[in-house]
Amino acid sequence: MAETAAKQNLMIIPVDFTEQSLLAIGQSYNLAKYTNSKILLLHVYENQGEERYDEISKLSKKTQDESGVPTDFMNVKGNIYKEVVRVAEEMNATLIVVGLESHISPKDIVGHSASKFIRESPCPVISIRGKDHRDGCENILLPLDLTKESRQKVDKAIEFAKYFGAAIRILGVFATADEKYENQLHAYAHQVKQYIKSKGIACTNKTIPSDDIAEAVVEYGNKIEADLIMIMTKTDLNMKEFFVGTIAQRVIDISNIPVLSIRPIQRASINNNVMG
Repeated sequence: MAETAAKQNLMIIPVDFTEQSLLAIGQSYNLAKYTNSKILLLHVYENQGEERYDEISKLSKKTQDESGVPTDFMNVKGNIYKEVVRVAEEMNATLIVVGLESHISPKDIVGHSASKFIRESPCPVISIRGKDHRDGCENILLPLDLTKESRQKVDKAIEFAKYFGAAIRILGVFATADEKYENQLHAYAHQVKQYIKSKGIACTNKTIPSDDIAEAVVEYGNKIEADLIMIMTKTDLNMKEFFVGTIAQRVIDISNIPVLSIRPIQRASINNNVMG
């Protein structure tokens, strides 16, 4: 944590001036402060004459004045999803906060869509669909399955919990007819809870049966008043990998709670870190 606090991070917020993208800016203020981040408002336009330079310039100043966080802006021509990924890579961004409209159409899911952009982002992405303003973060919902990629969320959840002084709520969801998976998931969730608590973070764990995993996650998140749901994403999707594939996309699509999406990395020691 000391190294993170020592340098200033970069948070990118794509802005298309829709209500949801403007809402994302307001919800980013405390997050930027907690993570010691500079804010970059990124406006991507497709055609000449759509730059809206004066508007993004004024919005940048307003954001800095309201948040007390250093804020800059960029105007870039191109496809919004491609350009956000490119700029994030070039500027070594540490987080993207994006306001999504209420639905992603089927054609978008297979194109250069919000879901594809989230999967390909070089850094974690927080997507916001709900309109409730969340000033802090008291409860982080951590859905787990038994894949090695899903386990990588644990250390990131601990990092965010320490930023906010939040508790972590582990949730395992299993198909109603899969008793063997249920037993393995319950044991693993308990093990992860002990690991998280050993780091000084308040933590609970629960496993529930459901044949609609995404809906169960969002429903439970609302029940416990979660402020953030953490999922894993990756570019090559596997239907069996619950929280790194199409089910993760659906959580993003239906959740009224902000969703933090993390792209898995290759790290051989992750199992030892979590299991230790």
